[in-house]
Amino acid sequence: MNQQNTTQVHTSTRHFSVLLSPTPRGARLARLLAVEWMRDHEVPYGVTETATQLVAELAANAATHGRVAGRSFRLALSARPGVLRVEVTDTRSEKLPRAQPACPEGDSGRGLILVGALADRWGVERGPVPRKTVWAEMDLPHL
Repeated sequence: MNQQNTTQVHTSTRHFSVLLSPTPRGARLARLLAVEWMRDHEVPYGVTETATQLVAELAANAATHGRVAGRSFRLALSARPGVLRVEVTDTRSEKLPRAQPACPEGDSGRGLILVGALADRWGVERGPVPRKTVWAEMDLPHL
């Protein structure tokens, strides 16, 4: 009999966390993994679409502004009754993100404005050194 190594996924798990390279490829993988996790946990479609945008923006910020050679960033997702939380942790605690007016002609600078518009709540937490975590929460509809 041929035995295969398999990974078991416990559907009762409501938390997900992964380390990724602080590169455009790592940011893209963060988005893809988040979509799959939300699909597996039956997060409603409209929430999934919005949360995917949040993950994409926060992961891109970590890969662009929080990048430190040789250090990964962490994507964490959690769902508790009524709330979906997205966290992205990088190792540049000296560079705290803040929403700023974007230059109308510029191609960047709108990310945290977008996060603020999409999330019900968001913020930044320092620590432990040298880390910072940018988080966003969305209220889940009562089904």
